[in-house]
Amino acid sequence: MVDVDGCSSYLKAITESRVSLVDELEGRIDFLLELLVNREVFTRDDREDVLCHLGPRARVRKVLDILGCKGEEAAKTFHCIYSHHQKETQTASKEDNTDPPQFIEYNKVKQKHKDVLGRRSESMLYYNTRHGEKILFADHYVNLMLVDGHQGLETKRHEVLTFGQKRLSLQQNSTARRQITPAQLFSSTNGNRPIKKVLVTGVAGIGKTILVQKMLFDFGRNKDHLTFDFIIHMTFRDLNLINKTTNFREMVLRKNRHLAKELDNILANDDKLLIILDGFDEFRHYKSCDVEVFVTEPEEDAEVVEVLGSLMQGELLPNASVMLTSRPSAIGHIPVGCIDRFVLISGFCLTEVQDFFRRYFQDNAIAERMFSVVTANELMLTLCYIPAFCYIVCCILKESNNLCGESPKTMTDIYVQYLVALLRSHTQVRAEKALQDQGDTTGQQLSDTVLKLGRLAFVKLMDHQTLFYSSDKDVAILEGCSLISTFLDKTVAQEPGCTEDVYSFAHLTIQEFFAALYCAVTEHPLPDTLEHTSSPAEGMSNGHLDLFSRFLSGILSERNAELMSRQVGLRCHGSKVDAYRQKIVGELRELCENGAHMLNHLHCLFEQQDPSLARAVQPKRLRVNVSDETLSPMDYNAIKYFLNLTEGNIFELDLTKTDVSFEALKDIQPHLIRCERIWLGENHFDMDTVNVISDVLHVSERLAYLGIGWSDIGDDELLTLSNAIRVKGKLEELWMEGNRISSRGLLSLSDLTPNPLKRIVAIWNDLTDAEAEFVSAASTEKSITVNFTEDIMWEKWGEWVFNRCEVSSNEKLLMVLHKVCNRPVHLLENQWATIFYKRLSQLIKSRIENCTEEDICKKLRRFQGILDT
Repeated sequence: MVDVDGCSSYLKAITESRVSLVDELEGRIDFLLELLVNREVFTRDDREDVLCHLGPRARVRKVLDILGCKGEEAAKTFHCIYSHHQKETQTASKEDNTDPPQFIEYNKVKQKHKDVLGRRSESMLYYNTRHGEKILFADHYVNLMLVDGHQGLETKRHEVLTFGQKRLSLQQNSTARRQITPAQLFSSTNGNRPIKKVLVTGVAGIGKTILVQKMLFDFGRNKDHLTFDFIIHMTFRDLNLINKTTNFREMVLRKNRHLAKELDNILANDDKLLIILDGFDEFRHYKSCDVEVFVTEPEEDAEVVEVLGSLMQGELLPNASVMLTSRPSAIGHIPVGCIDRFVLISGFCLTEVQDFFRRYFQDNAIAERMFSVVTANELMLTLCYIPAFCYIVCCILKESNNLCGESPKTMTDIYVQYLVALLRSHTQVRAEKALQDQGDTTGQQLSDTVLKLGRLAFVKLMDHQTLFYSSDKDVAILEGCSLISTFLDKTVAQEPGCTEDVYSFAHLTIQEFFAALYCAVTEHPLPDTLEHTSSPAEGMSNGHLDLFSRFLSGILSERNAELMSRQVGLRCHGSKVDAYRQKIVGELRELCENGAHMLNHLHCLFEQQDPSLARAVQPKRLRVNVSDETLSPMDYNAIKYFLNLTEGNIFELDLTKTDVSFEALKDIQPHLIRCERIWLGENHFDMDTVNVISDVLHVSERLAYLGIGWSDIGDDELLTLSNAIRVKGKLEELWMEGNRISSRGLLSLSDLTPNPLKRIVAIWNDLTDAEAEFVSAASTEKSITVNFTEDIMWEKWGEWVFNRCEVSSNEKLLMVLHKVCNRPVHLLENQWATIFYKRLSQLIKSRIENCTEEDICKKLRRFQGILDT
């Protein structure tokens, strides 16, 4: 106790009470330290100096030492803070004395647990933090954007690439999607249904684990919004090490031995318990959590997957709150119906990117200068919305002197600079200098280490693995390499009688980059990464190697190959570079002539940044198919790069179901004017978008075929288009099935048939049977089609739809089925339709047999039932 009444100064009183202060403040030192910093008694450097000491008692002593150096005014402020703390303690003590004896110990353990979580979460571990670097969470945390509601991220493509456009749509429609804070995760929106199970999802590097740390950090500092008595935090990386039967009680005590005495009471009060399970996608058994054998008691032994499956489904600790984090690729394996709230982390907004720069560089002037470099580079700015990428970009800027020289134009450029920047930072010597000044030894060691990391990345990527255990032979060969900690994160996972190191690359894309680097500079043959090799049951290529193939293309480009040779001492084989260039030109030519899907090839071409390659393609007919993918700004950059380097007519441009926006269409309008056929179906069009199409029709001398089916247009939009068609009179076919068009809208086109419009397809619009007959009769030479017939055209249409179904993911197949299963009975009188629906039923059956997601299976069975009847 600090007694200043009999002392001449506050400093003297603190000195005389030093022993008792250490005893009294050890359980509250972190909270006290924050108050001293907030009151500006301590600086951030003072706080870091304190936190470098291990153990709460040592930290109290350091605080008292610093106060002794700061003088009387600092000691006086400390006394005020301490006195207020003492009064609160006395009040709490009186309240505790009214509680039954068992609750006194319960509350002591509760405070102890908060102190433990507070210490565990006080530091932020960046991807390449070195020994001696302590980065305080409070100083570096930047708010993340959380969006309430299931977003259904498409997982067919590489999820990081898919996310670019998804993030834009989420932020542009923030009023429609409810943004929430970490404090609201378990708050009910309507007050009726309690929120007990929350799934937080987001792509790799978006901040899922940082959000978990934020919750632990707030809980440890008694923030009011977390009303739980206890938070139990487990990671699936750690749980992977359990290779024998266990129970939930043992799982809790693995990292929380201080809870042993009160654990029975904690689990008995499970309505006051939050369990956080971080990294579901990293769980070895993530596909098997929909268990049928349940565990109902915390002491009941079972396999780990059974314990966790029972917890998720509410059979174990039914009143406890559970927060689960996972990348989108694994959420389909979470038991259906057990989640009360889906939350998507969509990364940073622009203001948060700026905030991140300020916190990273710790100097406003430098941060603003670096941020201006990024805003001038569209690619870098787009990447910075993902926190992990934002860190990578900051690292490059810090080590590369403001990117003096050529600014990066591609993803590979950024990652090559990142590799060079980290090598320079962590070795303090460049490979080039080492080779010149010290002989070949240092440079060779550097190259060998990078190659070993590359081999590990390549082998594991091909096996779909992102976690590597120290017992693995590919990891063992890295032992003793000084650069391991630069590029690999290490987690020490403990099991009674067993401790094992678990490694992973700091980010999935870094693993893909190292894998591509290994493939480029060794004798390993080039993999057929650009081919769609997955089975029909899987749909189109799942994008697993999309970014790998783009990195490979970028590394094999002349400019990056030369940079890698000079800076890292790794050389690409000249024959491999030439073979790859011939391969991409040949495959692109074939895809252009066949009209096959080609988006990833365009990205690989873009990564090369060699205009001569695009000019060498020269297909007989230029058909550009990028359909069935939600296109991001980076996708449009790759498409425009290719089209800008081609000359003459574009025979066909397919943007079906790409979520194309008004801004995107406006941006590529010069290329639309070059097209003979444009397919824009299954996109939502407003009048602004329709006006862009009208502008093209006003000036194009080539556009003869236009598809805008299922684009949500009505009579007003059609009238705008019909006026534009009259200007040039070049359009021959207009496909607009599945819209909101009435007989009034269709009749506005009647004077355009049969010349120039030889065919107008308007099935599945807002027409009654009587109106349909009237429109058909009114159209000259039956140019307007509102019903199916035996025409060979419909047989080809059915073949086109079926081919789309074959290569679609199950989610997209369901979308198509919603449309084509809305059929009139008389349609089946046509032979082509009978064959079409029979084949479709067989396809659905095969998908059901291979489907692992029960919710998808139920929907597929419903459509199979419709077709069978």
